[in-house]
Amino acid sequence: MGHREDLLEGAKRCLLAKGFVRTTARDIVKESGTNLASIGYHYGSKDALLAQAYVAMVENMSEAFDGEVKGGPGSLERFASVWSNVVGTMRGPGSMWRLSMEAVALGDQVPEVRDHLARAQREGSRGLVALFTDAPEDEVPEEAVDTLGTFYTTLMMGLMAQWTFDPGSAPEADRLTEGLRRVIEGTGAAATGGAP
Repeated sequence: MGHREDLLEGAKRCLLAKGFVRTTARDIVKESGTNLASIGYHYGSKDALLAQAYVAMVENMSEAFDGEVKGGPGSLERFASVWSNVVGTMRGPGSMWRLSMEAVALGDQVPEVRDHLARAQREGSRGLVALFTDAPEDEVPEEAVDTLGTFYTTLMMGLMAQWTFDPGSAPEADRLTEGLRRVIEGTGAAATGGAP
């Protein structure tokens, strides 16, 4: 690997060990076996490097999301299967999703990280739509990203918060699926004048 790749891998390890705020440029250099000047040369800044490292880690999580997916596109079985895979990535004590909550909580304290992640969020939403609908990502229409993608991303953020704050009472996929089933039934009952 070259310095660019070494820095990225070192930054990933630092993020998991220390988070965004506590990771220094010197930590990354020590972990990657590179030098301080290489951060600026390859990434422009420490924050830009940390943002790219985080995005790369999230992209790697998509393989865990795919796992074994059951059920056809749009089915409750598929909903449960995909969220079961997602929740599985949140269980570990060193879960990178805790790092995600740090990024959200810090907001304007790390503007370069926040701005980079905000741009990446739309593509994450597109990936979630593709996963639930079994469509290729490049064929997911913008309207689906704006609606379904927003819904799935909002659900993901809520799960991250619950699994970070109180993993003992955070919902599993079966509870999420039952909640969705009740919403669907309630919507149908309300449309026909029945009780939810």
